[in-house]
Amino acid sequence: MTNIGVEHCAGFVSSQFQSGGTVDTEVGVRRAVTISRQAGCGALAVAEKLARYLQENSSKHATPWKVFDRNLMEKVLEDHDLPARLAQFLPEDRVSYLEDIMADLLQAYPPSQTVVRQATETILKLASLGNVILIGRGGNVITARLPNLFHVRLVAPLEQRIEHSHESYGMTKTEARKFCLREDLGRERYLKKYFNADINDPLLYHLIINTGLVGYDDAAKLIGDAMLNQR
Repeated sequence: MTNIGVEHCAGFVSSQFQSGGTVDTEVGVRRAVTISRQAGCGALAVAEKLARYLQENSSKHATPWKVFDRNLMEKVLEDHDLPARLAQFLPEDRVSYLEDIMADLLQAYPPSQTVVRQATETILKLASLGNVILIGRGGNVITARLPNLFHVRLVAPLEQRIEHSHESYGMTKTEARKFCLREDLGRERYLKKYFNADINDPLLYHLIINTGLVGYDDAAKLIGDAMLNQR
């Protein structure tokens, strides 16, 4: 299992500083991947398979590849000394404008602009360390100027994403449909609101894969091979 919780984040960062991550000796950069995704297209499964594939194709002394998905926000809270209870407010595009104003006035938790800035700092730090796969949170836009990143977008037909969510998360088909549509819209708004970017712009990515047509194992291998062969 490559998706790690906050208790392992400090050890991971420390080990990366000691080992230096996976360095491309030709261009002198550390490798990392960002994955943007439609809801229910198997991004976490692909990311975990990709981490194993990259590890298998790394030197035996390389630091293990790690996946940061929902645990990314735990890392943000840890980095900025924020209480863990704030995690409930931090999913993509979940804080309304009114809630943001009230929180700022009452100092109940940091306004969303502050949280996004803090998340950006953490994403940049992890990407710079290398050997990470960062899912969501505008990672591809945030790290666009870094030379060591490979950006991926995963998509799939809605009906297949509904079926995946139904089977994976124990939702009814109706709940799964609402979940996919809600999450997709939230992620689009998140990227537009905070980074003025269109999540569906193909020019933001090195590779776009339809997991409705390409299996998770093949998708992971496609990404891994494309990334490792990039110059």
